[in-house]
Amino acid sequence: MLSFVPLGVGDAFSARWYSTSFLLEAEGGRLLVDCPHPLRKMLTESDAGVDVDQLDGVLLTHLHADHCSGLEPLAFFFHFVLGRRLPVWAHPTVLGRLWERLAPGMDRLLAPDGGVRRLGFEDFFEAHPLRLDGAVEAAGFRVEARMTRHHVPTTALRVQADGVRWGYSADTDFDPGLIDWLAPADLIVHETNLGVHTPYERLASLPADLRARMRLVHFTDFFAPTDSAIEPLTQGRRYAIQRRSP
Repeated sequence: MLSFVPLGVGDAFSARWYSTSFLLEAEGGRLLVDCPHPLRKMLTESDAGVDVDQLDGVLLTHLHADHCSGLEPLAFFFHFVLGRRLPVWAHPTVLGRLWERLAPGMDRLLAPDGGVRRLGFEDFFEAHPLRLDGAVEAAGFRVEARMTRHHVPTTALRVQADGVRWGYSADTDFDPGLIDWLAPADLIVHETNLGVHTPYERLASLPADLRARMRLVHFTDFFAPTDSAIEPLTQGRRYAIQRRSP
């Protein structure tokens, strides 16, 4: 069974919610979708029932801080506590700039003799590029990617396991082509926010059968969930995905 836990449902400015991210779980493994801070607290306060040592890696959509600020501490945990590298799946343009973002805090360690040890990306991470022209295997999941309309390179995701498919818009301006790409999924998680994000009103105008399979995340603190025509996700709750009828 493919299930997921929204570890956070808020945006970068939220005082109510953690930043939007997910734990995906199936018989084959456990993957994070994005990795904000404080990840271990987010896991502990949720229905996830796991700690970071049970994760198989991270699916990273883009490099805005509210989606990747937890990568440094998670990679340090893997390095120092678990003695292994953290697998990261992302589009090549995202992988290509990840170390540029992380290096100032990770590229040097003091040795016991007082010397300095220099480290690189490969000391902490296993890089696994996502593709735009096909699927890749990631810890038992089949992952497809599509670029979105956002400030920085960002990928939407379709993730399949155990015969069902989960779709995620990631951060994006409203994009009918992306909606069509996500439509085959059994459950679609779509962001809604201000600026170069998707207005709620555009999603609320979609056909009823599509809205019934859609859930909302990445909303502002003043978003009114009880008035929504599309169900907002509840932070920390586990959701099981049902295969939709043919």
